[in-house]
This record gives sequence, C-alpha cells and structure tokens, in this order.
Amino acid sequence: MQKIYGNVQGIKASQIKRLQQLYEQNQPADRFITPEFAQTLATISQQIHHPICCYLNRRGQVIRIAVGTPIQTQIPPEELPRRSAERLSGIRCVATQVKSEPPDEAALIAMMRQRLDALVMLSVIDGEVKEAFLTYLFPDSESPWVISPPLSLDDLTEQEFDELVEEWEREIVDAGDGIFLSQEIVSDQDRVLLVGVQTEDVSVQRFEDGLAELVRLVESAGGIVLDTMRQKRDRIHPQTVVGKGKIEEITLLAQKLRANLIVFDRDISASQARNLEQEIGIRVIDRTEIILDIFAQRARTQEGKLQVELAQLEYMLPRLRGRGQEMSRLGAGIGTRGPGETKLETERRTIQRRINQLQQEVNQLQAHRARIRQQRQQQEIPVLALVGYTNAGKSTLLNVLTNAEVFTADQLFATLDPTTRKVVITEPETGERRSILLTDTVGFIHELPPPLMDAFRATLEEVVEADAMIHVVDLSHPAWESHIASVLEILEEMPEIPEKSLLAFNKVDKVDSETWARVQQDYPEAVFISATQHLGLEALKMRSLQLIDEPVKAIAVPQNSY
Repeated sequence: MQKIYGNVQGIKASQIKRLQQLYEQNQPADRFITPEFAQTLATISQQIHHPICCYLNRRGQVIRIAVGTPIQTQIPPEELPRRSAERLSGIRCVATQVKSEPPDEAALIAMMRQRLDALVMLSVIDGEVKEAFLTYLFPDSESPWVISPPLSLDDLTEQEFDELVEEWEREIVDAGDGIFLSQEIVSDQDRVLLVGVQTEDVSVQRFEDGLAELVRLVESAGGIVLDTMRQKRDRIHPQTVVGKGKIEEITLLAQKLRANLIVFDRDISASQARNLEQEIGIRVIDRTEIILDIFAQRARTQEGKLQVELAQLEYMLPRLRGRGQEMSRLGAGIGTRGPGETKLETERRTIQRRINQLQQEVNQLQAHRARIRQQRQQQEIPVLALVGYTNAGKSTLLNVLTNAEVFTADQLFATLDPTTRKVVITEPETGERRSILLTDTVGFIHELPPPLMDAFRATLEEVVEADAMIHVVDLSHPAWESHIASVLEILEEMPEIPEKSLLAFNKVDKVDSETWARVQQDYPEAVFISATQHLGLEALKMRSLQLIDEPVKAIAVPQNSY
C-alpha cells in the first residue's frame, strides 16, 4: 500500500484508503491538474477536516500524498530528483486550503526550499473548489516568487503547464544566479535555531545565561547557531512546549534561515519532540541531547566511550515508545552520534539487556579505580581533586602544575576522562619537597543530565575519594556566581565529598580590578590565579599544602538572588 505522509492521526481507515487511491490517478503532463482530480482533493479535504498536499512529477504521476500544509509536508532534500540550484526540482505541489487567500509566506518558503515547479493552492469552500492561486519561482532575490490573481478552476486547468515550466526554468538559467534557490547550504555543520522558554520560576538573568550557555553547547557540538527565539509562559504546554502561534513563528523562521535542527533549552519528552517535528517539519532535540552528543564526540578512552554509551541508552530507553515509527535517530549530525553500534530500532528488551551489561562494566570500572586509589593510599600521597564548571580551566591548571599533556580547548567539556598527575611542592621554610596527586575531573554544568551523573559515577568517585577539593572558578565568566552554585548543587547530590575545599578563581587576567577587589572581599580565603599567565600559582601550591595538613572548613557561598 502507498504511504500517506503527514499527520494522519484521527483519520478513518476508509479515508486513508481514498487518499491512497489518489496515487493511481495520473494527470496529463501538459496540465497542472484536471478539474475532476481537483474536486476529488477538495472533497476528501473537507471530509477529513485537514489540508491535503499532492506532489506530482512532470509526467503527471502522483509521487506523494500528505496530510498537512505545504510547509508541514515538504519532501526531504535527498528525495528530490533534481538538486541543481539553477533548475527546478521537477515536482509541483497541489494543496487544498479552507480560506480564499493567496498562499502564506510559510508555504512560499517551502516552495522555494524544494524548488518546486509550481505551487497550486485550491481554496475549498463547502467541499467545492471556489478559486485557485498559481505560484511559481522567479529569479529575484528580493521577491523570489510570483503569485497569480485568483483563478477559476477552469482557468487553472486550461493553463499549459509544460510550456510554462519550460519558460520559468529558462528565466532562472538565464539569470545565472541560483543562490536563493539552493536546496541546502553545503556544510558539514548543523544549522541550528534555538528556542528558549522562560517560566515564572526562572529569573530573567538565569534564563538569558542559560541561552548563552546553550549557544556554547551547540557550538561545542559542531553546530552553527542561526538565531534564538524566546517565549515567556506561565507553564509549559504539555503537548508542544510552546503555543500554536509560537510554533508557526518557529516554523517560518526555520525555513527562512534554512535551519535543519531545532534545539530547546530544556528537557522535552519524546511525544513533545514528535509533535513538534510533525508541526515544524525538521528535527527537534533538547539540551540534554546536545550534552550527550558532546560527550560522545569527546570520549577518547574505552572507559569514556563505555560511560557515554550507557548515558545515551538510559536517556533513550524511556523515549522509544514516544518516537513510534519515527524513533530512528541514526545518521549524521547533532544528537545522532555515539560510540558503539547500538541502534534505536532495537527492541526495548534488547536495549535494557545492553544497559544491564554496561552497568556491570561500569561496576567493574569502579572496582578497578578503587584498586588504583588503594595503591595510592598505601603510598600515603595526598590527593586533591580539581572540580568546577566546564571550561573553568581545570585541565589547563593541571598541565601547568604537573607538565601533563591533557587536551585543552576553549570549549565546553573539552576533557571527559579523569587524569591524575603528581606535583612536587617545596616548602619555603623547611625546604622539604612534598608530593601531591592532582586529579582532573569531568566538568560540571547547570542541571547536569541525570543519565550522565549515573553513567559517570566511576569518574565522579575520584572526587569522593580525594582528600580535598580545589574548586576552580572562571572569574571572567559573567555567570560565575551561578556556576559556583551549580557545582555545589551537584556535589551535594554525591554520597560523600571531602570536607576540605578551596576556591581558586581562575582567569583573573581577564577581570577588571573592581570585580577582583569585590570578590576578594566576599571570598577572603580563596586564591586568585591565571593558569595561562602563570599568575598566583605559588600561592595556590602553598594553600594546597595547608589544605592537606590542616582541617579547613568548606568555604561558604554567600546567598544571592541569582
């Protein structure tokens, strides 16, 4: 049976059968459509109370029947027969609508993105075609389409399609500029539109900081952020996160920008993602999927890949049912990568078995790390864990202090795997050389996804088992206070953490003197350093020895309204 595309929920089986029969009704190659076929589309559209889009090739064969508007039922780029920017695709779309208006901008952009030969809108009133609008592309970047005045059905069906489309395509070729008709911008990077939803429980500052961080996350994952849309709501819409009007705005902007990915700033359910994808017509993911994708790219060691795969599967498992037949996410791009060969199409039981197996391997990893830590303890060398928000400079600090060669970059989650190195510190008074082990851990982030917390428990135990912590803070970041609070929240969720800790404010070379003075007053026991400029490192070493030798109460964070 031929497939009916689009949103077919609530449509009766008998109506689906009538839609499938449309595939058998070939149209004349020299006409847009016959009056009889147009009336059949109008009748079915009224019966199902939905618009219908019928896509035909130049031979008059019906190649696609879809329920929805032109922008909701677009043909994927890889399925279009022609991809040249200077030629039309060889496909025309005949669509029904319940209003007597020219096609809206969303439909016109859908026509342009697919390089359709033509877009015919049939205005259906009381089950009859009252008038039609014929639209075609024109090589003008300011106004790249032409819309006819209202046509009667007879006027439309008497138009000589084959001659017209040949003329239109000749104009495009003669113009020699098919840039605005190009189906896709050639790029290995995802083109991303961000969507932020601010609810009453989130301050404006936290909301904007979260969006700024999401931009960094998408860029770290390899995407290009084209624009950001915002909506303020009392509560999240249970089906689509945002309201219907905002969905239309997102759809239109995504088409204008030629985005191929929508990223929400909060976790969304599988059903919400499915509903949004049906409405918008392109892939929709959430913040957690971006973070998981970054972790999948960054994982270098076997244990890192193991933990990332576990985190991804634990995130995917409850979402399989919501995806239904469209649950497949394998391919290229953000949210589709990951170590191993696990397929989302695998049955739930199979995935659960894989999760159980990975859990056992993580447990073995925990045991292995425990043995290594026990060997260190027998050597009686104290261990300091470097903790902090992602991109605070922990790995850079480890490299500077220990001459390690841990990968560093100005990006979020540049380092996943824990690294332990020895640093030798000479006490100035006695001249005694003291050894300390420094452990670099995975960076934290606001609302770290629970699957990652669980999967990386073996890594995070490096913090639990340390003698003390050095909490590294990027003082140059405008949201550094929020970062401190987020790290402390995550540490509080751990079963046990070292009682002794020290705040180390990093990147002070990028901070103005006023901020530095204020922070010194608010945090008198902290140290101020610049790992890249080698500032304050001797003071940090001395404070590290004091931290090991003497009980130091954890530094309290002042309450603020952040």
